[in-house]
Amino acid sequence: MTAIIALCTCPDVRSGERLATALVEEGLAACVNRIAGVVSTYRWQGKVCRDEEHLLVIKTVRERFNALRERIVALHPYELPEVIALDITAAHAPYLAWIEAQTHTP
Repeated sequence: MTAIIALCTCPDVRSGERLATALVEEGLAACVNRIAGVVSTYRWQGKVCRDEEHLLVIKTVRERFNALRERIVALHPYELPEVIALDITAAHAPYLAWIEAQTHTP
């Protein structure tokens, strides 16, 4: 299995907490860090927007990414949620094993 970090922004504490809890409880993520105070500048529907958001840093495995993405899209309040994945190219081997164990599907 290949460990990855998925990133997703949320508009507020409540939506971030709801997503983080669901992803971990459902075994789609081993851990989700919620980082408050992220300011995003982006173009949406023809205008430049600037919003304070909460960033979710999601530790999972590539094999669970599609299910994770689908669950985020289903629960997320945004019309077009950010869901991107980055490969973990180096890490503490026992931590990687823990991620795999927490996201394993029987």
